[in-house]
Amino acid sequence: MATLMIALCLLLSSQTFAQERPDWVDRIRDDHPRVFLNDDTWPEVRAMAEGPFADHYERVKGVVDRVENPIPVDDWGAHAMLCAFVWKFTGDEAYLEKTREMLDRSLEHYHEVVGRGDAVDWYSTSRIMILAAFDWIFEDSPEDWRQQWGLSMLDHVTDVLPGGVPNLGAGDIIPVNRSGITTGFYGTPSLMWYAGLAMHDEGIDDERALDYLVRGHDLYIQLLEHRSRAAGDDGGSASATLGYALGAYPWAEFNFLHTWESATGENIAGDWPYVALLANYVMWNYLPGGHEFGYGDAGHTTNKMPAYLMPQHIMQMMHFYSHVRPDWVALMRYMREEMFTGGLDTIRWGVHPFLLTRMKDAPPPMDPGQLPHARHFEGMGQVFMRSGSGPEDTYALFNAGGILRQHRHYDNLNFWIYHRGFPIVDSGTRANEDEGDHLQNYYAQTVAHNCVLIDMPDEPVSDYWNGTVYVQEGGQYRSDASELVAFETNDIFTYVAGDGTEAYRPEKCELCTRQMVFIYPNHFVIFDRVRSTQPEYTKRWLLHPATEPLVEGTTIRADQGEGRLFCRTLLPANAQLTAIGGEGQRFMAGGRNWELPPGVEFTEMMGWGRVEVASTQPSAEQLFLHVIEVGDQSLEQMAPVERIEADGQVGARLTIDGRTVEVTFATEGDLGGHITVSENGQAIIDRDLTTDVLPQEGLARQ
Repeated sequence: MATLMIALCLLLSSQTFAQERPDWVDRIRDDHPRVFLNDDTWPEVRAMAEGPFADHYERVKGVVDRVENPIPVDDWGAHAMLCAFVWKFTGDEAYLEKTREMLDRSLEHYHEVVGRGDAVDWYSTSRIMILAAFDWIFEDSPEDWRQQWGLSMLDHVTDVLPGGVPNLGAGDIIPVNRSGITTGFYGTPSLMWYAGLAMHDEGIDDERALDYLVRGHDLYIQLLEHRSRAAGDDGGSASATLGYALGAYPWAEFNFLHTWESATGENIAGDWPYVALLANYVMWNYLPGGHEFGYGDAGHTTNKMPAYLMPQHIMQMMHFYSHVRPDWVALMRYMREEMFTGGLDTIRWGVHPFLLTRMKDAPPPMDPGQLPHARHFEGMGQVFMRSGSGPEDTYALFNAGGILRQHRHYDNLNFWIYHRGFPIVDSGTRANEDEGDHLQNYYAQTVAHNCVLIDMPDEPVSDYWNGTVYVQEGGQYRSDASELVAFETNDIFTYVAGDGTEAYRPEKCELCTRQMVFIYPNHFVIFDRVRSTQPEYTKRWLLHPATEPLVEGTTIRADQGEGRLFCRTLLPANAQLTAIGGEGQRFMAGGRNWELPPGVEFTEMMGWGRVEVASTQPSAEQLFLHVIEVGDQSLEQMAPVERIEADGQVGARLTIDGRTVEVTFATEGDLGGHITVSENGQAIIDRDLTTDVLPQEGLARQ
């Protein structure tokens, strides 16, 4: 039986490697190098290392020189790529020998690690780099060495791929990242393209190399197609969590564009313009002082935008799009010179700055000027709103729709507000998620967000990727099940409306919608319609302050930084407001406080706790109506606010700096409403709120 199983595995393996040869394969150059650079591009690449990036080259060389012989067994992938570059630059044979030694010791390490059932690394980065180094020294290395090393590296790739047949007899590799095209694609499947490209038609194992080349290429095309759908004509990435979108995720596009061009001579960046629109998405996420809202699996320590890799990402986009999208590149150049001025990494893709030979053709920087008051990123499922672009303006984010689930929480129809600080927050944190149960049991769940809970006894839990979920606190069970049904923006207000009904289990929820009107500069009117299948299922409206709130009757006051927020409950008429938080109760869900992981220090960005708004009278249908006003901490009380009602309509009347604003909403049927803004007895606006979604595309400028 064992012999039969081995034979079957070998048969399946050989069938796996059988691959048709697409026409595009014949466009790959026959010589080496061809991974990231080639003999045609080398003069310009060298000129970059001698000229604008001469200081960076000296730092790269210093990294290589500090590695002393004998080189121990370890993963030297990043260093090997740097060392191979220094060899090509200097012609010094010592660096060639050092590169080969790094390749040998690294491959030895890979097999040892996999042989004991462990993963080499969560990222494929160092192994992509080592394949590039192999390609760069290929034609100057002995044939027997490159044949032996190449075959052994192909075996390693086979070992770590999904469904691979382990050559070393290892069982499951834990933890191995076999991420697909909807994620960052920095797991083991991404190795196929680079292994196939480096060893294509070299007699090492041509059938397997071709199989990996074609399969790797096809995965990258699928990745580009998926991210293009997510970004649409607005901008974005494979995740709306900026630690990913602005972290390792963009390397997938850049590395494929580089290597396709180095292998075929074709710059296909123009076929994928969405890559350049990432700058637009970054611009709208950017808050005063370099902050961000902290969407999804964010760390929530300072809410600073993760900008470490942005200088290099912007330079990559400037290189690829200077000729095909000069207007977009002008915005990128402004961002590089004014917003993201950091240095360059010498280890992680330290060679890449030398490849950016077209960056010198970038047009002058373009100041984006005054941004519009709102922008809908439909693929990302986000609407960003702002009263202006200065440090004293008000910024908001509304979450509805989108096609992504990657690192997205159960927070459909959530909202964030920033004004001189974060008076309300997305509570909890993803920090140090490898320990403890905080992320999956609290932070990712609806209870941690400014959403609505519907309590149903014995409801199944909503699982999350990080580990076991033990409790369900009235929340949603689908993270990608809402729809933006209305959106408009003008010089007086922005209006959004979302339907999150399908995010909740149908056994408990028949309707959950939210409408929000942002009246510039500092007021929000928020209306929620919620209908449960049973009247006894309690509905709770949540607000998460960063610091301990003051609750007086139906008014909440919350401070953070230099900002202050007031929130007044107008419906339910018999509302009861309950504050839950502080030491030992900040992260309550299911009757338990889900403590921060060990070693994680609490910050205000993780939230004090929450204020719950609920009716004291059970009812299947519940309406929530709230008015929020923000300002600095000299704001002592809210502007006058009162509830107004008419047949089938309910809303709020606000008096703001001599203006009277009335906003009403339909209480049943399709989502709709009306807004009237009057000044000195004259109506400035008097019309229905839209029932359509305003189309937007292109860059952020007015």
